[in-house]
Amino acid sequence: MKNIEEKTIDIEKILKSKMGDKARLVPKPVVSWLKRIIHQDEVNRYLFDSRHLTGVDWLEECVRYLDMHLEVEGLENLPDKNDGRLYTFVSNHPLGGIDGVALGAIIGRHYDGRFRYLVNDLLMNLPGLAPVCIPINKTGSQSRSFPAMVEAGFKSDTHMLMFPAGICSRRIDGQIRDLEWKKTFITKSVETKRDVVPIHFGGQNSDFFYRLANICKAAGIKFNIAMLFLVDEMYKNVHKTFRVSIGKPIPWQTFDKTKTPLEWAAFVRERVYGL
Repeated sequence: MKNIEEKTIDIEKILKSKMGDKARLVPKPVVSWLKRIIHQDEVNRYLFDSRHLTGVDWLEECVRYLDMHLEVEGLENLPDKNDGRLYTFVSNHPLGGIDGVALGAIIGRHYDGRFRYLVNDLLMNLPGLAPVCIPINKTGSQSRSFPAMVEAGFKSDTHMLMFPAGICSRRIDGQIRDLEWKKTFITKSVETKRDVVPIHFGGQNSDFFYRLANICKAAGIKFNIAMLFLVDEMYKNVHKTFRVSIGKPIPWQTFDKTKTPLEWAAFVRERVYGL
């Protein structure tokens, strides 16, 4: 095992950045458990080994590291990278992590790295991912600047890759489905005249993950406890094959006044699940 002198992912530092002086009140056994559940040593070893890579190169290396096998259908539906236009790519979010990595690798390679994610700011701790991210902290003070960051992303000269549900899929009535899609991608795509490209990513997390998420919801717990297990779920999904289906672009003019933006978001969501 390589000696990693400086940890990229450090639970103690993350807790302190989020909780300030209150972080010292977190019991040591809890800190140790968090390190184990996020695979701190394994993740830091990968980040150390891939420290020379950024952006699409890093994403592709991550796909190789996780031994993900991607069966992509509809590549011909990706607009030509030289057509002079910008697009919004939207997908369901079944896994909450490696689906984003895989789609970033596909979209990023096709468009020579000219895309950006809207992601939770915790992912900015990953140096290789940071260059293609617009960070969002919905639980902290940065939430006030969320609209400005979205605005900056859509007015940039890069394509946008979004997961409109905001969080990964849940098991609802026996089916793994996203929760309601937010309308932002509709309103901003219309405003900036971007066609919307729907993508479906096939996959699921463990039964434990969905049970935990549903228990927390039933108990009225607002904090997304299930999110803590997403790295563990990532490692459970190594060596697996995932089907990615890319649909035909939906012209931005489609999203007219006959439906509300939220209704159009639901329309695109159903289009995704029909792929």
